Amino acid sequence: MLTHLQINDFTLVDHLDLELSSGLTTITGETGAGKSIMLDALGLALGDKTDADKVRLGSEKTEIHATFDIAELPAAQQWLTDQDLRIDDDCILRRIITAEGRSRAYINGSNVPLQQLRILGDMLADIHSQHEHQSLLKPSTHKRLLDDSANLKSLASTVRQAYHNWHTAAQNLEQAQTQSDEINARFQLLSYQVEELDQLNLQEEELEALEKEQRILANLETTQQNCSHVLDICSTDDIGIVDNLHRALHLLGELPDKTDFLSSAHSLLENAVIQVQEAQSELERQLENQELDQNRLPEVEQRLSQVYEISRKHKIHPSELVALHQSLAEELQGMQSGDEHIQTLEEAVKRSLSEYKSHAQILTKERKAAAKALTKSVNEQLAKLAMANATFAIDLKDSGAEPTKDGNEVIEFLISTHPGQPPKPLIKIASGGELSRISLAIQVVTAQTSATPTLVFDEVDVGIGGPTGDVVGRMLRELGQNAQVICVTHLAQVASKGHQHIKVSKEVDKQSISSEVTYLEGEEKIQEIARMMGGDISSKQSLAHAKQMIKSG
Repeated sequence: MLTHLQINDFTLVDHLDLELSSGLTTITGETGAGKSIMLDALGLALGDKTDADKVRLGSEKTEIHATFDIAELPAAQQWLTDQDLRIDDDCILRRIITAEGRSRAYINGSNVPLQQLRILGDMLADIHSQHEHQSLLKPSTHKRLLDDSANLKSLASTVRQAYHNWHTAAQNLEQAQTQSDEINARFQLLSYQVEELDQLNLQEEELEALEKEQRILANLETTQQNCSHVLDICSTDDIGIVDNLHRALHLLGELPDKTDFLSSAHSLLENAVIQVQEAQSELERQLENQELDQNRLPEVEQRLSQVYEISRKHKIHPSELVALHQSLAEELQGMQSGDEHIQTLEEAVKRSLSEYKSHAQILTKERKAAAKALTKSVNEQLAKLAMANATFAIDLKDSGAEPTKDGNEVIEFLISTHPGQPPKPLIKIASGGELSRISLAIQVVTAQTSATPTLVFDEVDVGIGGPTGDVVGRMLRELGQNAQVICVTHLAQVASKGHQHIKVSKEVDKQSISSEVTYLEGEEKIQEIARMMGGDISSKQSLAHAKQMIKSG
């Protein structure tokens, strides 16, 4: 609940500190004293839009602090924890508006976007103002009130998400149908390119090996001639290397005694004979293989020609073909033809539509039950508010075959103010006074199911008086048994029912106008109730009447 409200330099208020308690708090005062200023300030602390006109004349900025006890609000606690904003069971909202119109918002000392302040504010307080009489004429308000009365927000949110999923799938299908020819063309091109690269089947490092082999095969004749000539040089005839090496070994072998140098030379020549003979063997094998490779060159050149031709098609270097093959194959694998893609999207649309209908049907069933319960409760309250002949009804019209974000129905509140008259939309039937009472009845009923711990009513009793005003006061006091209720009122019957009474008065001097706040108890409260009844506050009879009204409350 709201425990403390501090206001600085806001419209008529220089500085104001309010300590608030549970139960029903009534706020009274003369017309123009600024009774609604506190609630306007609270609205700003909860995230309402504002402008520079709210800053007190001559001041640089308006600053508002609102402190809430959230010990019994697990949803708010969890939200604050998730946003890393929770400190303890007290939650402090702060709003600053500069004279230039700039605004800053804070939660527990941390600067936050205004949207976050609004999200949290919706969990902490629910403000019902006299302006809701006009919003009550809008079907969007009717839907919200009906869903709130039966705690259908979560289910309605699920339906909106299901609608979003269907709408997105339908848009994707429509776009794909428009682009079907382009998708098919791309699919066919990829299929052809990947098939061509599959047939080429170029392997890693194959290009380098082919180019090396091509160079070798292109010089095959020169290689053969040179190898033959080397073999002739190494042969064992009179001029061959091997024959000369044997002669050298023979000459060294005839020496009776050898020095270490001669022994080493003899050993090296022996190894040389072996090395030359092995070289001869390698050369002979090379010549034999060359006879086999005579037909290989055309094959290699044809393979290289294929590689070069395909690389030119794709305008890339031949060495990039392997990577391109992999890339195009992956794109093709993840792609469907236009017709197949459309079929997949059609199935997605069908599936998401089925899910939407399932959730929407459940919401329709719950709304029908909620409409019956809300209709009964509002009619009971209207009877208490001297509208026994009025009949409140809720119309759930089928929204049509096409899904909507709000479900299967358009919701509208109807009223009949005379017996036998069929219920019609509020805007066509209700007068100003009737509308205020209808609004109050609906607000009181829906407030009973509100999840927020602080309920604020700003002059919702306009157009109501006499015994009906006493009923309104009892309604609000009853709400105050289970929630904190703050009510700005002009009715003595309502003000007398408050557990806490705050009076706002206007102070005027030559320099400025300001609002002052006084907590009323005892004789001061009796005098204020007497004033509100229009009596003379010095009259014993008026004071006795006021005292009796407070006592009976």
